[in-house]
Amino acid sequence: MRTKFLVFLLTTALVLSGTFTSAAAQSAPTGTSQSAKTKPAAADKLDINSATKDQLRALPGIGDTYSEKIIAGRPYRTKRDLVTKKIIPAATYEKIKDQIIAHQATATKDSTKH
Repeated sequence: MRTKFLVFLLTTALVLSGTFTSAAAQSAPTGTSQSAKTKPAAADKLDINSATKDQLRALPGIGDTYSEKIIAGRPYRTKRDLVTKKIIPAATYEKIKDQIIAHQATATKDSTKH
């Protein structure tokens, strides 16, 4: 009889804790859940024009072959060039597009010209 009571008590506690947890999650401010879904800032993104092979391989779906192809296909005007130049498939691009950026090299003016 005591065992049944303990099982009942434990089950009730688990059910109630799940109810309170889901209620707390639903009443959480929308800013909290939104911040978890935000895209990385440009500074946090990997520049495909200067990244090393190892940095590229750390991206989902990018192994040795794709990292070598990305490096060989440089420079890129936009990150979408990875697909338009047929460097990686569109499905792989979709996995990494929010983690990469294609920075442009800044042109320096020749100070010797008049």
